Amino acid sequence: MKLYYDFHIHSCLSPCGSEDNTPNNIVNMALIKGLQAIALSDHNSGKNCPATMEAGRKNGLVVLPAMELTTSEDIHILCLFERYEDLEKLETYIQKTRLRVKNRPEIFGHQYIMNERDEVIGEEEDLLIVSSGVSVEEAAALVKGFGGIAVPAHIDKQSNGLVGILGAFDPSLGFGLIESTLDSGIPLPQITNSDAHYLWDISEAEHFLDAETCSVRGVFAALKKMCEEGNR
Repeated sequence: MKLYYDFHIHSCLSPCGSEDNTPNNIVNMALIKGLQAIALSDHNSGKNCPATMEAGRKNGLVVLPAMELTTSEDIHILCLFERYEDLEKLETYIQKTRLRVKNRPEIFGHQYIMNERDEVIGEEEDLLIVSSGVSVEEAAALVKGFGGIAVPAHIDKQSNGLVGILGAFDPSLGFGLIESTLDSGIPLPQITNSDAHYLWDISEAEHFLDAETCSVRGVFAALKKMCEEGNR
């Protein structure tokens, strides 16, 4: 089954994300764009995933829980999960390691936590766009240990991209899948996402994967298969 996707979308929990990026707005825009599967991937947090997953369930859109982890080297790693409970465990671990800097909404933007009705139920006080204590050498194994898939994000970009910061891709880091908008030349399976911080940035129905079912389980299984192929 061919499913069009975008697995890198930020909500209003990310300080750099638009306040219009509420759970229901994201789901509805993805449907307008013709997508069947998305992932919500805020910086170092997954607290808006439950609301977005519920909005997706009600509207027939597959929503994977995810997070964009910032390593200690300032490299962004997309962490994709099948179950929110597993992502939550990763977030709890990361919270113990990441820098504690109070957010200044007037500078960085608000970090709103929302429910499935797009109501604000909280606000993250500590700035989320900071480095964690997790190194890039640890990331792939750590995320896998919590049941997820770790994907070096926007690897074709200089800013916060693995190659841009390290200067080269090291296969021994353990990643089996990469995210890029260009042909990176790295011999691994590739996904292409929007890294949307605004609703209009969400991908059109251009990139697809083959899954057995249009479900969270089916989509995650397809991604896991790609990752396993990359690790052979």
